[in-house]
Amino acid sequence: METKRIQSVIKMAVLIVFVGYVFIWVILPTNLYKKDWLLKVRAKTMSTYFGTQGATMLINTFPMLLIAVLGCVYLHIVHKTRGNNIQGKGGSDVLRRPMIVKGLGIVNGIELSFFIMFIALLIWSFSAYLEISFANITAKSAAKKGEEVWEVRLDSAALRLGLIGNICLAFLFFPVTRGSSVLPLLGITSEASVKYHIWLGHIVMTLFSAHGVCYVVYWAVTNQLSEMLEWANRGVSNVAGELALFFGLLMWVTTIPRIRSKMFELFFYIHHLYILFMVFFVFHVGISYSCIMLPGFYLFLVDRFLRFLQSRQRARLVSARLLPCETVELNFSKSQGLNYTPTSIMFVNIPSISKLQWHPFTVSSNNNLEPEKISVIIKGDGDWSKKLFHTLSAPSSVDRLDVSIEGPYGPASTNFLRHDTLVMVSGGSGITPFISIFRELVFLSETLKCKTPQILLISSFRNSSDLTLLDLLLPISGMPSNFSKLQLQIEAYVTREKQSSTTNHKDNVRSLWFKPHPSDSTVTPILGQNSWLWLGTIIASSFILFLILLGTLYRFYIYPIDHNTNKIYSYSAKATMAMLLMCTSIAITASGSFLWNKNHNAMETKQVQNMEGTTPMASPDSRFYNADRELESLPQQSLGQSTNVHYGERPDLKRYLFDRKESRVGVLVCGPKKMRHEVASICSSGLAKNLHFESISFSW
Repeated sequence: METKRIQSVIKMAVLIVFVGYVFIWVILPTNLYKKDWLLKVRAKTMSTYFGTQGATMLINTFPMLLIAVLGCVYLHIVHKTRGNNIQGKGGSDVLRRPMIVKGLGIVNGIELSFFIMFIALLIWSFSAYLEISFANITAKSAAKKGEEVWEVRLDSAALRLGLIGNICLAFLFFPVTRGSSVLPLLGITSEASVKYHIWLGHIVMTLFSAHGVCYVVYWAVTNQLSEMLEWANRGVSNVAGELALFFGLLMWVTTIPRIRSKMFELFFYIHHLYILFMVFFVFHVGISYSCIMLPGFYLFLVDRFLRFLQSRQRARLVSARLLPCETVELNFSKSQGLNYTPTSIMFVNIPSISKLQWHPFTVSSNNNLEPEKISVIIKGDGDWSKKLFHTLSAPSSVDRLDVSIEGPYGPASTNFLRHDTLVMVSGGSGITPFISIFRELVFLSETLKCKTPQILLISSFRNSSDLTLLDLLLPISGMPSNFSKLQLQIEAYVTREKQSSTTNHKDNVRSLWFKPHPSDSTVTPILGQNSWLWLGTIIASSFILFLILLGTLYRFYIYPIDHNTNKIYSYSAKATMAMLLMCTSIAITASGSFLWNKNHNAMETKQVQNMEGTTPMASPDSRFYNADRELESLPQQSLGQSTNVHYGERPDLKRYLFDRKESRVGVLVCGPKKMRHEVASICSSGLAKNLHFESISFSW
């Protein structure tokens, strides 16, 4: 009860701070804020250490960083008490009911409500800015500038478009911070939040493009095109803004679905231009104003540097299972201190295939059934994955493979037990997230003796060889002798074949074992078992260090130049040094935390490698084994008895879902867009109020 009380207090504190943060955005365009509140805050915060920048950091930066730190404490408590909260709680079913909105895809009532409120904030901000600025634009004031009224208003509107674009930019990086402590507070996973990043990206580039076009038109009609080449020593730099917009447009163009799907590498590499986009944005508006959008980007930088540190290590790849449907299961050695939840994902990089490409894959293993192993499943749907399969299946395949990983990332907790029945609908490789859910339910029913929901797995495959994906439901080791307490039904559909193939594809399932290497390390939590507390420490300590370094720089170097001589310290130079100090602060604190935990993890890694060294391997020259032999001790027979295979047809999803009469039916879907939309339409039709929909999508 004490931990529950602490969690409630933290949630209440986070809610109060967030409401205050949003309220600041609401009143930001008004005269009340600009001519009253901001002046009072600056009067109390103005100093020789930060200048006007201090007020901006206090109002716009500090609240979200405080929420992030409080979120770390909250998630640490959840992590420590996870075993006592396996039932989970669901939100409002009405607000979570899915709907399909053109341009947004599948959204629920909560997402749509927040999206509408965000658009309302943008409209309110733009209209308030224009109303105040236009009120001061008269024919007389325009004549003094030698311009028409409409030209002055165009200038004002162009500026205001940039200001509301900054609102979107302030939230743009929160959804793509994989190790975020903010998103889990809302019950959002990193992969599910990517769509918010996409929405915000489209809006921010639309507004910034309009901002740039309006200024070009204004300069053209007022004969001031030379302004496009101005890099002001003080104030706004036009050239920097144009460069930032150029890099933003390059990224935006490559997000066109056809380009992204057919030329993913181009999209992937071009998207790294976000670094130049942000650098020139800071040069454009100055470091003081940039503090408005600093919190989201600051947390992203912390997460990105931690991922960089983790990716420098080579993961210990133990074995691989190769299926005839060009699918590979990679099994890594992991420390027992690494805990993850079902549906977690892990990013994988294999330098021998591509040194720069990172791909996300679902973790198929179970943290409880397989405490010393973590596995991912890779279906050969693209050039990268097909090259991996052919590399491993070649007769002269290597006896080891260098692999780097980032993650795993997943929900802080799961709530599958709140349902009476789980209906899992998958298409092709979409079955992979459900493998981890299935293994988790097996553990809960057989080991913890929990009452688990009935399971109906409806899987669609193109060819009969894809049916071997069902064998991955069972791990090579760690499975109970039976799972009789689990009510399982599998309906498998082979859509491109009219009848059963005479080929026994299971005979072609093989396993490949890799030799250990001294440079390999087990997959460990990058910040140890208390990773959330360490993350909160890094966020807080790095920002404090940044403030100390920045304050020292301003007080003893910049301030004397700005105030004691006739010189003006360049805004670009200020921005450059502030960005360097920020990155330095993050690098120092994150590296220190990483190295501290790495020394502890090194002992466990050494123990695992010593254990592997004493494990006999069948034959030095025989690295391939028949998978059926390995799985003899597993309940394959029970799995086969629960499976019905249908050829030459597609599943009647309406019949399956409407036939479920249980009071609470959880419907999970992962697969092609058309399948996800079909299931969402059925669940949102209102014909069956017992259906509770959840989409698992990795098609970014």
